[in-house]
Amino acid sequence: MEFNYNNINLPVKEVIPEIKKELANASTLILKAPTGAGKSTLVPLTLLNEPWLKGKKILMLEPRRLAAKTVATRMADLIDESIGETVGYKIRFENKTSKNTRLEVLTEGILTRMIQEDNSLEDVGLVIFDEFHERSIHADVAMALCREAQTILRPDLRILVMSATLDMPKLSEMLQAPIIESKGRLFPVEVEYAGDADMKMLPELMSRVIKSAVKKNEGDVLAFLPGQGEIKKCQEILQNSLKNFVVLPLYGQLPPNKQFAAITPNKDGKRKIVLATNIAETSLTIEGIKIVVDSGFERVSKFNPNSGLSRLETVLISKQSADQRKGRAGRLSEGTCYRMWTKATHSRLSETGTPEIEQADLSSLMLDMAKWGVIDPNELNWLSPPPRKNIIKANQLLHEIEALENNRITDHGKRLHKLPTHPRIAHMLVRAEEEDQLALATDIAPLFEEKDPLPQEPGIDINIRIEALRRFRRDKVGAKSLGRIEKLASQYRKLFNTKTDNGPVNDFETGLLIATAYPERIACARPGNNAQFQMANGKLASAGHRDDLAHEPWLAVANVSERDHSCLLYT
Repeated sequence: MEFNYNNINLPVKEVIPEIKKELANASTLILKAPTGAGKSTLVPLTLLNEPWLKGKKILMLEPRRLAAKTVATRMADLIDESIGETVGYKIRFENKTSKNTRLEVLTEGILTRMIQEDNSLEDVGLVIFDEFHERSIHADVAMALCREAQTILRPDLRILVMSATLDMPKLSEMLQAPIIESKGRLFPVEVEYAGDADMKMLPELMSRVIKSAVKKNEGDVLAFLPGQGEIKKCQEILQNSLKNFVVLPLYGQLPPNKQFAAITPNKDGKRKIVLATNIAETSLTIEGIKIVVDSGFERVSKFNPNSGLSRLETVLISKQSADQRKGRAGRLSEGTCYRMWTKATHSRLSETGTPEIEQADLSSLMLDMAKWGVIDPNELNWLSPPPRKNIIKANQLLHEIEALENNRITDHGKRLHKLPTHPRIAHMLVRAEEEDQLALATDIAPLFEEKDPLPQEPGIDINIRIEALRRFRRDKVGAKSLGRIEKLASQYRKLFNTKTDNGPVNDFETGLLIATAYPERIACARPGNNAQFQMANGKLASAGHRDDLAHEPWLAVANVSERDHSCLLYT
């Protein structure tokens, strides 16, 4: 396959000869190119026939599933092929590659699993880390393992790090890699500061700024909000007041067809308002955007090693993220960015975000390390070393669920590692298979992973959710969010080759499976039982006094909100 890029008008093509020259001599290279330069699509295709590749594959890691699919599809279009021929993608539970695929776009730890299966990546000549500034934990783990393989087994393996915003000199020193910079072609973006926003009124304030912006400016709008709740409220307000606009959400848990509707032009030619989380910061090209409205907030998961719990926190974004978001307004022409904060607040923003590895649950990472044969992860060369406290907590959990013994991976741990989910959930599924409870376990697993599909009114009993899922599957009725959960449940059933069960739910069996995944959260009612419970880990949890489960003597707890010490889902 010969790819002629000369007739494609993307800024990055000017540095492609330099990229080829450097990779012919250097094992690691850094490419800095702004949003819209074409680095994610043009660069991988132009390297496919380089002599040093020797016919081997190129793997490209994308931090987000939607980006992986759209980037791969775009590259296939550029060479006039279907996805899965020369270019394909692999994401969780979806593989669009063939034996002829030479350029694979990957996400969600799939690269790490490939390295585990083949330590030397024998069929791979180049690994590309795209949008590396996002610093996902999967990217950091994959980078550490790739550098280890490059040092010990594959000195001919090339690594290409691509980013729009990074501290390049520091990264260059750590990787001992040269830097190539593409200036890109961003148009000027005027920035207006709308004043600091109150989180409690964010959807209303965002709607007000958007309505003002569309009166003053032409083009479509991309608005950044921290999460689904704010997006849905803002969407409702705008749909009632801007009848001539199409208002579309964009976030990770949205069904693929709705995600693609948000990033493609409206068929009727209407102006579009896209309400997005930080999923839209990088990689994705959303056509027609000339206006960006930035709330200045994002939602991140932070792990507390003292409690063993993760919680979502709404935090201010970094200057790096603010620049990424602003740039979205200048990809096609001059644009405008409305920032819902003040210049003074902007000066106080951190320069970069915190790498995920520094604030995440490290259970999966530690299982990866054990599978690799590493007892102490700090033996590897990390860009950001994982915190010692989080390592200890993850190690403790993996011993409790029998994935490790004396810090070595067990046969059970190897089985858990093969499953594309958190070690806790993998442990529950494997034990359920041994106890002939897979039909129930494959219904529980996606309920652990996904947002609660039901409003809070039904109560905290997870069995209510399982019954709703089974009704949805059997009678095709229920909340739309159950469709995504059923899709995941069907993938787990396929993985284990097990049948569905639409019958009544046994509370006791559900409780045993939850206790298998979360043994430290088995909870006993406190004396007097004022809807308060003592968990096995010593922590207290409480439920609403009117909840059906509030006065049970024992509970198996699945999810706990650390913020207010209240159980969210249990049986």
